Amino acid sequence: MDAFFEQSISDLKGVGAYYVKKLAKLGIKTVWDLLWHFPNRYEDFSNFVSIRDIREPGVYSTLGIVEKIKTRRAWHKRMFITEGVLYDKTGAIDVIWFGQPYLARSIPQGCAVVVSGKVVARDNKILFQSPAYEVIERHGRTVSAEELKTEDLKHTAGLIPVYPETRGLTSRGIRFLIKPLLGKIPKTYDSIPKAVLRSVKLMPFDQAMREIHFPQSVELAAEAKRRFAFEELFVLQTTLLQYRKQNQTLHAPEIKQDIEFIKRILASLPFELTKTQKQAAWDIIKDISNPYPMNRLLNGDVGSGKTIVAALGIAATVHAGYQAVVLAPTEILARQHFEKLSKIFEPFAIETALLVSHEARITSEGLHGAITKQALKTMLRQDKSLCVIGTHAVIQKDVLFSNLALVIVDEQHRFGVNQRAALLHNSNHTHTPELSEQDVRQSEKILHKELHDTLENHSGSLGRGMTPHFLSMSATPIPRTLALALWGDLDISFIRELPQGRKKIISKVLFDYQREELYAFIKKQVSDGRQAFVICPRIEKPDEGLSEPQYLALDTKAVLEEYEKLSKIVFPDLRVGLLHGKLKSELKEDVMKKFSQGELDVLVSTSVVEVGVDIPNAAVMVIEGADRFGLAQLHQFRGRVGRGAYQSYCFLLSSLDAGGIQKRLQGFAKAFDGFKLAEQDLQIRGPGEFFGVKQSGIPDLAMHSLRDIELVMCAHTYAEAILKKDATLESYPMLQERIKEFKTEIHLE
Repeated sequence: MDAFFEQSISDLKGVGAYYVKKLAKLGIKTVWDLLWHFPNRYEDFSNFVSIRDIREPGVYSTLGIVEKIKTRRAWHKRMFITEGVLYDKTGAIDVIWFGQPYLARSIPQGCAVVVSGKVVARDNKILFQSPAYEVIERHGRTVSAEELKTEDLKHTAGLIPVYPETRGLTSRGIRFLIKPLLGKIPKTYDSIPKAVLRSVKLMPFDQAMREIHFPQSVELAAEAKRRFAFEELFVLQTTLLQYRKQNQTLHAPEIKQDIEFIKRILASLPFELTKTQKQAAWDIIKDISNPYPMNRLLNGDVGSGKTIVAALGIAATVHAGYQAVVLAPTEILARQHFEKLSKIFEPFAIETALLVSHEARITSEGLHGAITKQALKTMLRQDKSLCVIGTHAVIQKDVLFSNLALVIVDEQHRFGVNQRAALLHNSNHTHTPELSEQDVRQSEKILHKELHDTLENHSGSLGRGMTPHFLSMSATPIPRTLALALWGDLDISFIRELPQGRKKIISKVLFDYQREELYAFIKKQVSDGRQAFVICPRIEKPDEGLSEPQYLALDTKAVLEEYEKLSKIVFPDLRVGLLHGKLKSELKEDVMKKFSQGELDVLVSTSVVEVGVDIPNAAVMVIEGADRFGLAQLHQFRGRVGRGAYQSYCFLLSSLDAGGIQKRLQGFAKAFDGFKLAEQDLQIRGPGEFFGVKQSGIPDLAMHSLRDIELVMCAHTYAEAILKKDATLESYPMLQERIKEFKTEIHLE
């Protein structure tokens, strides 16, 4: 990268140790970081007029001489008020600022100043209230509006950038630093190839930087934003496509396709696979027969039957004499997979084992039930062909696989990069930490880079350099645009239909006055042997010390309060359980286990209720404060019921109707296609909120741009074309450098 961009912030004029520390809080350490610290909005101060033309309230900019200025204390002595008068040859106007006593020194009497901001009416006159200001001439020389070069201004008289700030560093300070740099950007630098710039009609880098920070017009600001959004998507797509090609240079076991064996398994099932289930299964069977590792995401709606599709890949792998692993985020989900897969596999002599923190079990021809963990670990080291299902216990340093050929990760976003990499890289004895919040926030694309890197030294009976096939599964329907943009290095199989015979969940929007009727309905369902979920948006009520608007904004059902009410007042005769994120993991596991085994009638929970947990007896889902959740998340909650033969119900409660909330919830109640709901959610809430958390490392501008389907597809198309023309990118050194920088930013290098 050009030396200009690599300069340390501390080398810039006016940046001392204090500001270095403040800038570091914003992630700014170099000139490059500072330039990429884009505004989140603009103040429109472009209405530049003479003082006599300011006749009514509004937003204006004007140039004047400070006739007088003074600071006084307000009557309660807690607030400083600075008052001044500006004049030009056409008239005079008052100005007032609050809480800035230093302004009497910064804008002394007699200096020429440009002010921009709101003009208000007060005491039968109009005046500027707390405007932005910029001193033009301090020595009493009159400056006319005709002489003024507004393009040189930083804080007034134009579209003025407002940046993400930190305590002690405002947008005004950031503008002081950025404006002088814009004229020094090398005109020869651009990471986007010239041919792509021309084809997509994008601004060159230096012009775009000027227009995104200090735009000449709203239209040019939008063009600059589009250019940088394209750049980030283009770099991301090129990086992911490179990884896809690199994956094909790795070596994996070629698992023989025994189609007759697969047909026998299918014939044993009590149902027929749907069309997209069959296609997804065929994708997997073909992939694992290749000499390079499968790298596939299996994405299906809640209850769409992903497990049986994955089971066919497992069966083919173990039948061919290899080992397979299924990694689940919780013990209850691991046990559920073990029970389900054992029943499918047992008639075909496919051995299945469970390995969780305090238990090991096995189902095979001669062994049924509990075995010691040590015995299971010995089997894994001795080329025993079987499927192991477990939690993070599977990836502890003393669990070594001798013949591992297939790894399946269920609910892949729940596992950290290092954990999943350690599962495949099982021979290096690397200790893997417990799940952490930071791990959960890592984006899936980082995983695959680390897998490729860590698997280079994989050894065992597969042979040095061999890499297991990898399949990740997600029950959150992912819009194709999002999948292409964030998982471009994976092949993706979508399961879109629900299995035949699945009863549609009856969904209704209810109001507070219908609660008694709802509670009576739940009691009737429980008396019939069914169970119910009650989901709340919060753990506790908001702080009562908040202001009324803040309190009302947060005043949603709290799970602790709701549990107390339901267990003691509404359902005193029922068994009511409590689940939320602050409980210890062992306690959460215990609560979910009791609910799944029918020992609880009603489970009051926050959104932590497990995705993928199959409780066929649960037939009622109540979602309090439904307006607080996105459509995709509501769909996930609804998918926790309707898993059995019973008619199931989903009730959405909300006391709000602002912004068409009731209309949105009524629309959701009538819609059942998770992929369509996910597309709507992406447009309404944005990709960061779509996942519940922002994708770690992916630049905000790229994330926001994922709504723009055409831009994502455009970036993908040109990334493919560039790599087809020059796979090594040797002809594009600036793009190479930008990709390297991008990998560093998101911790891929």
